Amino acid sequence: MNISILMMTIAIAFLITVLLSPLFIPFLRRLKFGQSIREEGPQSHMKKKGTPTMGGIMIVVSVIITSIIMTTKFTDNGIGYELWLLIFVLVGYGFLGFLDDFIKVAMKRNLGLTSKQKMLGQLFIALVFYFILRYNEFPTFIQIPGTNFQMELGWGYAIFVIFILVGASNAVNLTDGLDGLLAGTAAIAFGAFGVLAWYGFPQYEVSIFSLAVVGALLGFLVFNAHPAKVFMGDTGSLALGAGIAAVAILTKLEILLVIIGGVFVIETLSVIIQVISFKTTGKRVFKMSPLHHHYELLGWSEWRVVTTFWLIGLIFASLGIYIEVWLT
Repeated sequence: MNISILMMTIAIAFLITVLLSPLFIPFLRRLKFGQSIREEGPQSHMKKKGTPTMGGIMIVVSVIITSIIMTTKFTDNGIGYELWLLIFVLVGYGFLGFLDDFIKVAMKRNLGLTSKQKMLGQLFIALVFYFILRYNEFPTFIQIPGTNFQMELGWGYAIFVIFILVGASNAVNLTDGLDGLLAGTAAIAFGAFGVLAWYGFPQYEVSIFSLAVVGALLGFLVFNAHPAKVFMGDTGSLALGAGIAAVAILTKLEILLVIIGGVFVIETLSVIIQVISFKTTGKRVFKMSPLHHHYELLGWSEWRVVTTFWLIGLIFASLGIYIEVWLT
């Protein structure tokens, strides 16, 4: 598979999203599926109230269509279990996010699903994902990036897989707080995994899926960049988080996800640090968490915060590729 096919994958997903958005965004607006804004958040965000949300549906649809078309046309053995598994995770977590969004915007319950309901859904999908892996005799070792050292986990790999899927979906969800922030950082991270899946022991289905996500996100950015005309909602953020975790698992680059997804890790750590600090000392380390809000409250413009985080994401992704390609 040559690089032109991969570029075509990005282009097709981009076009599907760009063509779908002008039809879908007015539909969301007519249904009054508008974003609700937390009162304790930055006051500058109040003007975003009512902006259509659940735009993640467009991303998911674009990725599925593009992945199936490109895999069917350009791989020798048709669609294998890896792509179906990736689509299962994307749709499963996307549907969970959709329920959360729907409860917020249609039923006017600002918090959406309860934390227990959301966690049970995430755990169930992660368990199904793991058992499908085991059915296909997927290896249960993990490898330290930049080395040939492998550690066999056996049944412990089940816990590891569940932790990655649930953890990544929530970490990516936390990052979705500014116009274009998640779409840009996720596109960079998926792009890195798409390159690695194509470069090493080629996993063309995983590479096509990853780059379809890149194209869909770039198309979504046309409408999601500041000032956003649509938000992806939990429908998109939970799906993307689980999707990138599944890609990392299938490429056996689970540990590298911490580096390539460095922005998501930092955002999550900022929330954990803030909660621990406030509960133990009564003081806040940051003006507000996740971290992107801290910089907003320091006086940074939204666009400055977003582009800075994109740059940091690009550095992390480049570092991850360097470790895997040149150090291993």
